[in-house]
Amino acid sequence: QVQLVESGGGLVQAGGSLRLSCAASGSGFSIKAMDWYRQAPGKQRDLVASLTSIGWPNYADSVKGRFTISGDNAKNTVYLQMNSLKPEDTAVYYCHAKYRMLALGPEYNAWGQGTQVTVSS
Repeated sequence: QVQLVESGGGLVQAGGSLRLSCAASGSGFSIKAMDWYRQAPGKQRDLVASLTSIGWPNYADSVKGRFTISGDNAKNTVYLQMNSLKPEDTAVYYCHAKYRMLALGPEYNAWGQGTQVTVSS
């Protein structure tokens, strides 16, 4: 089983920056992809950015050019650098991972506990 621990959220003014981190821990697992989702009050949880195990990134249109996802495979850690933040970026940000315990086994999903990002105008 994989556990995800996020850090780096907080309060920032519009135009500012924050960097989120998510570290995966456990044993005997292989990460296939790690993603960041966010959920604002009263809204559904949406994908913000994803990163495959070979480093292929993908972004939601709303964050392209402002957010950058990166990873450290050796540390099983993914980062989300958020620049030019807007009030509409305010949400709880969740880390998500797809992983396998066996090379050809089934894929599992793990979620972090979430970290609050608040952008003031």
